Amino acid sequence: MRSVTWGQVLAWRMRRQLLEAPEALDAVEITRRLAGVQAQVASSAELAVALRHPAPAFGAVPAALWDERTLVKTWAMRGTLHLLPADEAGAYLALCATIRSWEKPSWAKAFGADPVDLETIAAAAADALAGGAALTREELGAAIVEATGSTHLAELLGSGWGTLLKPLAWWGVLCYGPSQGTRVTFASPERAIPGWKGLPAVEDAARTAVRAFLSAHGPATPDGFDNWLMRKASRKRDVRAWFEAAGELATVDVEGSEMYVLPEHLDELLGTGPTRSVRLLGGFDQYVLGAGTGSTYLVPAEHRSKVSRTAGWISPVVLYEGRVAGVWEPGSGGGLTVTPWEDIPATPLEAEIARLTPLL
Repeated sequence: MRSVTWGQVLAWRMRRQLLEAPEALDAVEITRRLAGVQAQVASSAELAVALRHPAPAFGAVPAALWDERTLVKTWAMRGTLHLLPADEAGAYLALCATIRSWEKPSWAKAFGADPVDLETIAAAAADALAGGAALTREELGAAIVEATGSTHLAELLGSGWGTLLKPLAWWGVLCYGPSQGTRVTFASPERAIPGWKGLPAVEDAARTAVRAFLSAHGPATPDGFDNWLMRKASRKRDVRAWFEAAGELATVDVEGSEMYVLPEHLDELLGTGPTRSVRLLGGFDQYVLGAGTGSTYLVPAEHRSKVSRTAGWISPVVLYEGRVAGVWEPGSGGGLTVTPWEDIPATPLEAEIARLTPLL
């Protein structure tokens, strides 16, 4: 088995994720390269795409979402909103759906809905969205209540029901539609996405998702993939089966840990040297989320709380040599303020600040 260092791995990931050398790809291809872009905060998702293009065009993400319909915005990995390529979204959703958390008594107790309730809501939502129009949360809720005549569902849908919609997203019943002012809307992927093929078989989904993950975030272990997908909520035997379904994979030793990488990337990885570059990334960036903030080779344990903050907030970070070496925030009078925890060369840091500031 061939061996590489974490320095090589991080430099290779930065290249794969278009951080070392941005490329003139469109928003869809950048999203595909990253195996999805978290979109819990819309501006962070747009910044993640913009940073990876040498001449970013503002509005590229909304255009791909609502005009070209080549991106989908929906709940996916870890139950968070993501941008996904429309032609691959079903694969990610199919794997997310395998956790079946709604079948657990603890889920029903916490959210007041059992599997029958959820199936009833899904069927009514599918009917409500079948006409092709996007509906606001209030309109969709009203349509579900009217269709079912259920007082119980009316109570559920009137008390903050975002959690109930996530399984519907994973089943391919709904995705986000264009906002109406400050109100979000939901649409049927079958109606809103040209060429939507529904959810593939789990084995086919695994091949797409595992290979996409390794292409962006490898080398990695099945456990690392499971953490990225659903915070280790999947059954271990399922994750092993998914990696088997992914086809031929190469293995490398990363400072004592055996990890998988796509065979077509092995030579490039072995030939990659450590980087000395400095890069600034926005909040919730895939470079950090792919590895997870608990990965001490990326985020020092003593500084994790500065990166992974309360309520699931992931800070904008400074990378040096591929590691998270500090955090930053927009300044009150324009520009930004960097808080490092190791020495970062001043000249490349200043150049990166100058590159990022216009994008803010």
